[in-house]
Amino acid sequence: MSEKNITCLSAKGLHKQYGSRMVVNDVDISVNRNEVVGLLGPNGAGKTTMLRMIGTMLAPTSGIISVNGFDTVTHPQSVKQSLGFLSGNTGLYDRLTAEEMVKYYADLHEMSEIDYQKSRDRLFALLDMEEFAGRRIGKLSTGMMQKVNIARTMIHEPEVVVFDEPTSGLDVMASRSIIRLIKECGDEGRTVIFSSHRLAEIQSLCDDLAIIHKGELYFNG
Repeated sequence: MSEKNITCLSAKGLHKQYGSRMVVNDVDISVNRNEVVGLLGPNGAGKTTMLRMIGTMLAPTSGIISVNGFDTVTHPQSVKQSLGFLSGNTGLYDRLTAEEMVKYYADLHEMSEIDYQKSRDRLFALLDMEEFAGRRIGKLSTGMMQKVNIARTMIHEPEVVVFDEPTSGLDVMASRSIIRLIKECGDEGRTVIFSSHRLAEIQSLCDDLAIIHKGELYFNG
């Protein structure tokens, strides 16, 4: 069996309910290793809720999610070790420099200094971050902050990456950096699930497509 045919991420019978409102309703989805899968749907469709459950930020009301063979509810730390999660909401610490922010996340993942430096140098070069590496987050532009967000997400070289509408509200240059990174993730053989409102991004980057609407999965293939 080829790497492309090995399931890396799956959800079965996935539900998420808030009070009487069902946000995600009986979703089954499967993503194979080394695939880039696009998640398409309008605002309020349930995309973000589903991706946050995959990223262990939310627990499903019912159903099972597995990432690299680990259950997101019973083994969240094992999931986090091999997963990176990127959204348009940076949530960075204003008082830290860009370099300190990325190093903080490397330390959380218990990276060795050698592995950190190698990954840091590659990402900072890819994202053109060297010129503001020593600047405090609070002094950076929105595009620069999103680059820091990308670097902290990818610093531990995750096998699986989740991008939740990462280009939403960003200018063209910042969007290009993210698109370039997603393309590189695919070229490197990482498994990627990527949500967007922009069909052109999905078409240019993704191997497969999933469509979600009103919490239900309409297509996956």
